[in-house]
Amino acid sequence: MRTPFQIVAEHYAASDQQDLAAMLADVSPQVRWTEMAGFPCAGTHIGPQAVVEQVFQRLATEWDGYTFRLGKLYDAGATVVATGDYAGTCRATGQSFQARVAHVWQVEQGRIVAFEQFTDTLLVHQAMTR
Repeated sequence: MRTPFQIVAEHYAASDQQDLAAMLADVSPQVRWTEMAGFPCAGTHIGPQAVVEQVFQRLATEWDGYTFRLGKLYDAGATVVATGDYAGTCRATGQSFQARVAHVWQVEQGRIVAFEQFTDTLLVHQAMTR
């Protein structure tokens, strides 16, 4: 059985390949996916379909070149923390941003059951409103 660390690492590898099916392969049907208040897709989204529609599709349609670049993964057993960088250009304004980010993942019985994002939402907001 794969460890939570391996499951999250494989999610990021699939993201790098833009392989949505592989990204969602280990996501629980009841996943609680939380994007920070102030972020374009803020809130807690329940289930993989909600994550796709309310997070991934919004970022893909509202931003050009939106990326997450993984810096480091930290293994804390069932909890895995990732640090890295976001970058992208807001289509509505043509303004770009870059911000540091931390992701906190919770994995239970081989399934991702929770995700929470922490980032500087002011930098994102400024790119959206300039």
